[in-house]
Amino acid sequence: MESRNDNSISLNKYISSSGICSRREADRLIESGKVSINGKRAQKGNRVLPGDHVKVNGKKLRSKSKPIYIAFNKPMGIVCTTDLKEPKNIITYIGHTQRLFPIGRLDKMSTGLIFLTNDGDIVNKILRSENEHEKEYFVKVDRDITDAFVQGMLEGVPILGKKTKPCKIDVQSPRTFKITLTEGMNRQIRRMCEHFEYEVKSLRRTRIMHISLNNLKIGKWRNLSSKEMYIMQKKIK
Repeated sequence: MESRNDNSISLNKYISSSGICSRREADRLIESGKVSINGKRAQKGNRVLPGDHVKVNGKKLRSKSKPIYIAFNKPMGIVCTTDLKEPKNIITYIGHTQRLFPIGRLDKMSTGLIFLTNDGDIVNKILRSENEHEKEYFVKVDRDITDAFVQGMLEGVPILGKKTKPCKIDVQSPRTFKITLTEGMNRQIRRMCEHFEYEVKSLRRTRIMHISLNNLKIGKWRNLSSKEMYIMQKKIK
């Protein structure tokens, strides 16, 4: 790793701050040899100094666009990927004039709230597990909910080699409930329900932190308000 300079910035942060991807994705680009600094192949741990020329896939990075933060009500069948080879990718579906990428994901068959941005710096802060940001979901299952099911979900469920953190559950009807999580394991709610032999028939995310879907129609998006962003910035510090 290169020695630190007060005027330098880590390469992955420099790439993400240009708005093309998150830091994690920037690391993948560096590892795959698609990034160069002053004409030389870059390596993880490199730092960028004023005047350095950084290229990704042979193209010089453009200066960062104005930060954009949007809330999107994802329909069923849309895939949370920036891979344009996927015909139902979220980027093409939204059709924004700026290059955006999703913060986190919802699986293909789930619907509801997801954020998108061109600000790579904010992604890891929101997704950082130790921050324990709440995410609320409305879930419908294939049979009546029992007290044992609710208690088991509340206490934590062994999935993917670990036990889920305690959550909040609010039963809405014999087969529907709201669940609030502070983590985001892969297909977590579906796997938790499967552990108790329940099948999820529908799953909709209704809230992330302090931001809710409210009246945002499915398939539509809106810019986050200045007030929402102010509160978010305080929460993710």
